[in-house]
Amino acid sequence: MTRSDYVSTLPPWRRLLATLNWRPVYDIEQRGRESERRTKQLESEFEQRELERDKRLKQLEIENSRLAALESRMDALLLSADSTSQTPPATGSN
Repeated sequence: MTRSDYVSTLPPWRRLLATLNWRPVYDIEQRGRESERRTKQLESEFEQRELERDKRLKQLEIENSRLAALESRMDALLLSADSTSQTPPATGSN
């Protein structure tokens, strides 16, 4: 059955709505449910990515503090090596 055949079987008030291109309420509700489902899915994905981001940030903070501690140790070792090395006495003539 074509759309025009279908419309011709409707009561007059429904034909008027059909000519105005109204959709059945079911379609509108279906799109609304689909939209809500997609919104919830996106929110869930967003929350999951935030958790992963927070986890990665904590890992980076731990790594940064570990590297800072190593750098501090290396600086201390270099300073102690410089202070304990004996420099040759300076001579007045070249």
